[in-house]
Amino acid sequence: MHVWSKTALKSLLPGGILLLAVVVLVETGWLTLALPTLILLYYASLTIGLLLAWRFHSSRVFFALIVLFLAQQAIAGLSPGRALHGGLGQAAFSAVAVLLPLNFVLLSLERERGFTMSGVATRSLFLFAQSVVVAVLGHVDSASITVHSGHHLATSVPLPGYVWFAFGAAVIILMSRFLLFRKPVESALFWSLGGFFLAIHFGGTGRIATAYSAASAFILAVSIIETSYVLAYHDELTTLPSRRAFNDALLRLQAPYSIAIVDIDHFKKFNDNYGHDTGDEVLRLVASKLARVTGGGEAYRCGGEEFAILFCGKTTSEVADHLEQLRATIEGSSFRMRGDDRRQTPRGADRRNQRTRGRTSPGHAIRRLTQAPANHRSVLSVTVSIGVATSAKENADAEQVIRAADKALYRAKAAGRNRVETAAFPRRRTRVKAAGIA
Repeated sequence: MHVWSKTALKSLLPGGILLLAVVVLVETGWLTLALPTLILLYYASLTIGLLLAWRFHSSRVFFALIVLFLAQQAIAGLSPGRALHGGLGQAAFSAVAVLLPLNFVLLSLERERGFTMSGVATRSLFLFAQSVVVAVLGHVDSASITVHSGHHLATSVPLPGYVWFAFGAAVIILMSRFLLFRKPVESALFWSLGGFFLAIHFGGTGRIATAYSAASAFILAVSIIETSYVLAYHDELTTLPSRRAFNDALLRLQAPYSIAIVDIDHFKKFNDNYGHDTGDEVLRLVASKLARVTGGGEAYRCGGEEFAILFCGKTTSEVADHLEQLRATIEGSSFRMRGDDRRQTPRGADRRNQRTRGRTSPGHAIRRLTQAPANHRSVLSVTVSIGVATSAKENADAEQVIRAADKALYRAKAAGRNRVETAAFPRRRTRVKAAGIA
């Protein structure tokens, strides 16, 4: 797996850029905004983020913002006379510094459930219990933290070792979650946690700390927009860019360029014989190989079992070998399937219950089938047919190139599938016999 892929970096950058911008402003002294203005920006970011999270049913971001708000209020002392100018006891301050990364990790580990009554009630009770603990510690602890809230300087606060450990462990977990799922929310939790750490490093109140708190809230708010963009321009099943992204990319193309149309061979048989769960696994398998196409290609899912690959600045002769390598890689990616599939299960009164008990998360079907006894397994291979065309020097019309690539794809299927054909001339190769139904 390519951990630091282009997609992963794109998802990681927005929050990092925002936080880095605030750090630069603070360290260079260019942050000249007065404390009331920074407080206004903090509450504006918080409010906008909460509204966006509620509107787009993102309960994890919503409660992450609530956690930030409660932490800020706890550090401010929850007292109007001490708000943003005083401090809690050392124990309460450290408790807030430990509880926030803990909550961020728990929110990252949770599955998005929207604003269900049970989910909201459980999280609210958990946060209420934490608030009570912090409030009690703030009253019984006599030691306090002095926070300097001057207009230009802020004094850093030494943090206990267990606070550093809590943040370090949370950073590792959140980064691992991001690398695993590569979602904007996971990235936002990671960078927002970094912003809050810098805020408590400068005491939690005052100009500098408030600037970092505002950055943390704003990063979470931006993640809602990033998530909406991903849903609009990326296919949810395969995570490849969608047809909308493909159409936008066509508008920016400049000759020469090549377009390859990829179609999964006999895909309907996977769905008809083995069910749609297996069909989804086939799509994910092919998409994962397309995402790693060499030659500078960018893969898109255009719909159903059809994909497209754009090669900017490349001609057919330059991309043909890369496509042939891609075809061979997909052909070699076989998986094992149990002979008795769900389509052959006899109908009866208990059939629904049996399916319900055996159903797990998407993707479990293939893993479970590979553990079946050998006499119940059959090997299936997935193959694709590919047609590719290149833009003419005097005419760079993308629609004509796509039609030419489609015609080449039809020739590939007519010639027996599992092959690459170009619009310029037929390609000859020795076909390898494919196993399974593909």
